[in-house]
Amino acid sequence: MTKRNALGRGLSSLLQDTPASQGIGETAPANISGSMHEVLLSDIEVNPFQPRHYFDQEMLRELAESIKVHGIIQPLTLRKLASNKYQIISGERRFQASRLAGLKSVPAFVRQADDQQMLEMALIENIQRENLNPIEIALSYQRLITECDLKQEELGERVGKNRSTVTNYLRLLKLPPDIQIALRDNILTMGHARALLGLENPDGQILLFKRIIQEDLSVRRVEDLVRDMSRSSGKSSSSASTPNRDNAITQLQSKLSSHFGTRVLIKNEGGKGEIRIPYLSVEDLNRILEILKV
Repeated sequence: MTKRNALGRGLSSLLQDTPASQGIGETAPANISGSMHEVLLSDIEVNPFQPRHYFDQEMLRELAESIKVHGIIQPLTLRKLASNKYQIISGERRFQASRLAGLKSVPAFVRQADDQQMLEMALIENIQRENLNPIEIALSYQRLITECDLKQEELGERVGKNRSTVTNYLRLLKLPPDIQIALRDNILTMGHARALLGLENPDGQILLFKRIIQEDLSVRRVEDLVRDMSRSSGKSSSSASTPNRDNAITQLQSKLSSHFGTRVLIKNEGGKGEIRIPYLSVEDLNRILEILKV
């Protein structure tokens, strides 16, 4: 059975691997790409296109201890800038840990790449190999689309994902900043974020996001609440044109539904009526009472 290439077809074609290899301590010739070399850490600079900006220091120390015992199992991937000058394409975490471990040099594959190829290789390599959070992945996808002039279908082929998966990640960037930060910091799950995207109103998204955190709501519960709030908003929109429903009342009903995180119904007849705020449990009632400060 043929082992699937974890890097994806796009990255493999960019890297153009060759079976050549050089001995430890040999300098990489300028015209050779794809061979492995031992490169001094002092000759390596970090990647300006690196999608990950934060490295957990404790995990770096753990990796450094492992490198002291076992060495570097997976070589870095570098591009040659000039004589004895290299830039990281992938492996910055291993590079940082190697410095902590006191190494003077590291094994590395040396590639030839211009700036755009560098950006594409760095982003795809990190998406495939690193434990990026959903926002980092979404931002990497967006950069590949805008800076490498890729369509979503082409991007999907590069990273080995279907178009719907790519689209779902890109949609996360439409969420309010507070929700994106929570997703980035693993306070909110991808499932919760996708459910929140069912609400078009950012205020409603923020309100429901706060409920998720405060009440530890499940993804299924959030999906149910989103359906209720969307249904209420839809009814408000469809009835706004009827003669017996004032447009201001319709807008107020939608606003209250978002405020209370549940479907609010307003009955208005001749300037008189009632407001109904349904609740699903005693806990839900207490939540509403707390909003009302009762």
